Amino acid sequence: MDFLSKTPEPPYYAVIFSSVKSENDEAYGETAERMASLAASQPGFLGVESVREADGTGITVSYWESMDAINHWRHHTEHQAAKEKGKSVWYESYAVRVAKVEKQRLFSGENK
Repeated sequence: MDFLSKTPEPPYYAVIFSSVKSENDEAYGETAERMASLAASQPGFLGVESVREADGTGITVSYWESMDAINHWRHHTEHQAAKEKGKSVWYESYAVRVAKVEKQRLFSGENK
């Protein structure tokens, strides 16, 4: 899978999840992989880009066709359970921001 998501022409939406992870790794990696896989199977999902630094800071941006698609994912039962574990175990702090993408510029060196 490429790091950069192949998003359609705007408009679409981005959910930006910035976080500071705690030291507790209890099933974190497996759950993060499961959430990425589960999100990718949801209607309206367009892609995801994610990085985590050694100091625990990270950012994940997921792309969605609509606010309805975002809300459907936000209320998904398994996603809800993972969010609760995030609050109680995995994260020291986090922020979730939702933005409407109105413009994009994409570059790929493969097209040279």
